[in-house]
Amino acid sequence: MEREWLFSLIPLTIGIFFLGFGAYGLRQASVLRRRGVTAEARIVRHDVRRDDGITYQHPVTAWTARDGRTYECSSRFGRGTVGSGFRVGAHVVVRYDPDNPHRFSIEGWDMKGLDQLFTVLGSVLTVGTVTVLLVRLLTL
Repeated sequence: MEREWLFSLIPLTIGIFFLGFGAYGLRQASVLRRRGVTAEARIVRHDVRRDDGITYQHPVTAWTARDGRTYECSSRFGRGTVGSGFRVGAHVVVRYDPDNPHRFSIEGWDMKGLDQLFTVLGSVLTVGTVTVLLVRLLTL
């Protein structure tokens, strides 16, 4: 086998990264669905992050957990535009893990579909690349 097989490491690496990112997000959503507790929250500000010239706004929510502590956390998802339901001062519902309140989601904001997309793309790239490598090795 020549050096061409090294190029297959590129889609394999991307596939494993996407698969890991998606699986992490789906696992977090599953934990929140099973053990999560809902609370009324308020958006106190937006964290602005720039990536490749695109500006993303991540809402920062504040809520009081059942144990009486106040938490203020930024969503892991950002969007280019913020609708009126997620402006500063808006009241939203969060679902958080009572064991780790920093693990939370904002209902109506967080996107489960993105985690599913990353999982599917990662699976396709990983399985496809491994299949091609195995076929190539077996036909040498």
